[in-house]
Amino acid sequence: MSFPAYARSVLGVNLLVILWGAFVRASESGAGCGRHWPLCNGSVIPQSPAAATLIEYAHRATSGLALILVVALWWWSRKEFAPGSRGRRAATLALVFILTEALIGAGLVLLGLVGQDDSLARAAYLALHLLNTFLLLAALALTALWSTNHAPWRSPGRGAAPWLLLLGLTAILVVGMTGAIAALGDTLFPSASLAEGLRADTTPTSHLLVRLRVFHPALALLSGVYLSSLGWFLARARPASIQTPWSRVLGVLVLAQLGVGLVNLLMLAPTVLQIAHLLVADLLWVTLVVYAATVLGAAPAARPAGASPA
Repeated sequence: MSFPAYARSVLGVNLLVILWGAFVRASESGAGCGRHWPLCNGSVIPQSPAAATLIEYAHRATSGLALILVVALWWWSRKEFAPGSRGRRAATLALVFILTEALIGAGLVLLGLVGQDDSLARAAYLALHLLNTFLLLAALALTALWSTNHAPWRSPGRGAAPWLLLLGLTAILVVGMTGAIAALGDTLFPSASLAEGLRADTTPTSHLLVRLRVFHPALALLSGVYLSSLGWFLARARPASIQTPWSRVLGVLVLAQLGVGLVNLLMLAPTVLQIAHLLVADLLWVTLVVYAATVLGAAPAARPAGASPA
């Protein structure tokens, strides 16, 4: 297997592990191994495990596999890329983020922030977990992207393009973090109907996790409008960016994510739709990261003679 193919495979495996982690949370199986880590209920292999234990144990096993694959990716990148190359830097960041991912996952268990725990500490921890997960996916995606181009790292340059893309990336991170909190609220405080859920969102006596749910769809809608317009702005700042298909893929994924999110809301967030919503969010994030890297690698718009730099 070539290095580019391996890098893409590692990205795919990590996506599957992330989705399984969402199933662990949605099925309330996070406490399936008790407050033991890395052991499961005090054993390397659980004896007579319940369903929740099997679900949690499978997630730990696949997470361990993902860790090994990323370590191998990093080691191979040191042979594949020259020192200082952008692909080697991306692989190193992937190693850092997979290690912090493991530590955050261990903290959830050891601190008891699983199962029916409805503390704000758990909400903040899950938001941090989502942030680290997205950064891991970004590093893996860039490693795969740059595995076929061993050019050294260079500055993205001046102009509006870097700032426009930074705003888009930040928006997705914020929406993702609020989505993690909203998903926790949906899991711990399910509603019998859409009307009941909407009333709970605006009732002062509702749990804070319930009242925070309303921010996610609002921010998602605003971010969707911005990302849908991003290609037009970038085409003016970096004309070469319109030659990449990633802009069109990004637009399709934005519409898909808004559609899945709406159906998820109307159907009261069933587990299958929660996982589908996360999958599209992950694909949207990876696409935006690759799109940003592609645009910033393109030449900026030429300035008329005598014009000052942007």
